Amino acid sequence: MSSVTAALEPLTIPTYPIGEPEKNPVFFDKRVYQGSSGKVYPVPFIDKVYDEPVDTTYQSARLENEFIRLVMLPEIGGRIYLGQDKTNQDYDFFYRNDVIKPALVGLAGPWISGGVEFNWPQHHRPGTFMPADVKVEQEADGAATIWMSEHDPLNRLKGMHGIRIRPGSSLIELRARLYNRTPLTQTFLWWANVAAMVHDQYQSFFPPDVSYVADHAVRALSSFPVANNPYYGIDYQNRPGENDLSWYRNIPVPTSYMVCQTLADFFGGYDFNADGGFVHVANRHIAPGKKQWTWGNHEFGWAWDRELTDNNGPYVELMAGVYTDNQPDFTYLLPYETKTFSQFWWPIQGIGPAHAANEKAALSVVIQEDHKLALGLNVSEAFAGTLVVTRQDRELASFPITLKPGEVWKNADHLFEGEQADELYFALRNQEGHLVLDYRPVNPETLTRDRAQATEPPQPEEITSADELFFTGEHLELYRHPTRQPEPYYERCLEIDPLDARANLALGKRLLRRGLFEQAKERLDASLDRLTSRHPNPITGEAHYFQALTLRQLLHLPDAYGHFYKATWNSEWRSSAYYQLATLDCLKGDFDTALTHADQSLATNRDQNKAKNLTALVLFKLGREEEARATLNTLLEVDPLDHWARHILTT
Repeated sequence: MSSVTAALEPLTIPTYPIGEPEKNPVFFDKRVYQGSSGKVYPVPFIDKVYDEPVDTTYQSARLENEFIRLVMLPEIGGRIYLGQDKTNQDYDFFYRNDVIKPALVGLAGPWISGGVEFNWPQHHRPGTFMPADVKVEQEADGAATIWMSEHDPLNRLKGMHGIRIRPGSSLIELRARLYNRTPLTQTFLWWANVAAMVHDQYQSFFPPDVSYVADHAVRALSSFPVANNPYYGIDYQNRPGENDLSWYRNIPVPTSYMVCQTLADFFGGYDFNADGGFVHVANRHIAPGKKQWTWGNHEFGWAWDRELTDNNGPYVELMAGVYTDNQPDFTYLLPYETKTFSQFWWPIQGIGPAHAANEKAALSVVIQEDHKLALGLNVSEAFAGTLVVTRQDRELASFPITLKPGEVWKNADHLFEGEQADELYFALRNQEGHLVLDYRPVNPETLTRDRAQATEPPQPEEITSADELFFTGEHLELYRHPTRQPEPYYERCLEIDPLDARANLALGKRLLRRGLFEQAKERLDASLDRLTSRHPNPITGEAHYFQALTLRQLLHLPDAYGHFYKATWNSEWRSSAYYQLATLDCLKGDFDTALTHADQSLATNRDQNKAKNLTALVLFKLGREEEARATLNTLLEVDPLDHWARHILTT
């Protein structure tokens, strides 16, 4: 088995230059961007793209084995630029744009189409056209990972993604690591924008149990794949034969749709002209997001195609979301929290859209008009085993299969005698009898619609419930609402109940974030008064933690120390509070206690990079240099692009 080639090498691409950024700070207060706030400060904003390309040489990162070829561009946000199936005449299963032709689509201006763009902590992230750090990691078994990392310039978060392939496999693994470096709770979303070149014979596919889809923020719903309703201003119900949304050719206007409900972990796209495509696979419990976006197959969309490329034509984005199934859905990163996850893509060919797929196999099952089953199978690594078809525990057929990536197994000869497709069961097992992939056809009559269309929240003065007021404010804050602020809802809540602990805490945190420490302290005091009015030990340490941060800023260090310690009583705030205690110990020169507190922080959250770096610094202070260096090297094994650890080791 050959190893993986991993190399950093120059790549020259015709590039349309961008203008100089605006030299003065740009303050957009209520700019709406991708459904959330478009505030860009302190990121420089660029509003000029030149009309003629020039050859530009980039440092690219290439990963390649016998089956697939990938090229990344660390200098342009760390995106995947090229994804090719070498076994299918170098078919570009990801859209390859032969030019770098920015349009002013990104949060900070320039944005390019093609490949795979990684979006966080909001969509078309601030760093989408900025350079990322890069490092090549080789593994003992021949696998290789290209790591790329950035610091979010808006909220000071650290995002890292690694693209990994293994010898003998066509599977692409994305390993992501999202780290909140700050002492404050932060919000984020995460989507991979996966572009695919399209034409009249390109079909996207969702799992067979998807019967409806949603627009952004669930503002509208549509049946799927056949739209029997108006959607995006198009009366699809009046377009019989041209209302299947899985075909690019049927969508005339810019359109998004997202899966709301499925029990499957995959989706993808298939190019019938090239007889190839790809599947995306991820654990749906943390990565439920499955979405298609298109500019539309009409004059407006074609104009955008010309704006973004010279000769590569239209594309769709088959987007994959983590901790979200809609856009813009945000979720939380607590202080110093790290979230890690993996997603997978791999090319398929010769089988059409998959009806079941995972990291190892993709199966297509078509019941034809003559009642024969047309079966197709691809694998991402060498496989030997059996595909068994049963109906109500009675075996109908058994197919021995030996297959490797780039090969296709098909069978279209078996008669389907039953009347109910959902009585069939397909099980792919290896030679040891272990289940590799299974599939049971879906009965459309059993599918239900659980998601309701979203509604606009009332104005604060129209709401009489303190509970509803608080949660509306929390929603606006979480979703970075561009035109409504949460404060009026929290303040109205306090008109009803001046000691409402949640509203006082929420306002206190927002005042702290703005640097209004005395006002923040007043609100947080009020929250603590209610939380401790009946007993001294509230169920959450959040108010104690944020009051401690506020007191620290006011230089009330002994009081801050006590509040941080109280916050450690609650598991959710234990790691961040112990880290803060360790930093206060260092201010006093009490390095033995600092080491104990840093260790307690790591006992709760071993992914806390800052606690590991602080541990190393304290060990240096205590003269334990060998342990300090070992701590840093252990951290760099997990996060090879941690700037603080690399700096400490070289100074």
